[in-house]
Amino acid sequence: MDTFNVSIQLGDLDGREFVDLEALVDTGATYTTISEDMLDRLGIVKRETRSFELADDRVIEYPVGYATLRLEDREIIAMVVFAPAGTTPLLGATTLETASLAVDPVHQRLISVPALLK
Repeated sequence: MDTFNVSIQLGDLDGREFVDLEALVDTGATYTTISEDMLDRLGIVKRETRSFELADDRVIEYPVGYATLRLEDREIIAMVVFAPAGTTPLLGATTLETASLAVDPVHQRLISVPALLK
């Protein structure tokens, strides 16, 4: 599957300030990843540190916090990873699931899906 970008708005938990970003849809990433400088600018608080396995099999630790995300006419609270400055914003799998969105790989877009209560 080719990768594609989507427009998102990233904001603080109070919803007072948002910035527009282009994020790479990455269903192989668990969480949404945003550069630390952007998260700091919005006042996103580092809540804890978690371990992450990278594509080259290294395991590293990054801080995580919570931010408000707007995408595809939805507004959700999502866990975000504080990545090094200059890191491309990645929209991860849990954010997509929380927003009840899935990837349409043929048309390279996000589509609405029902949440499950089974």
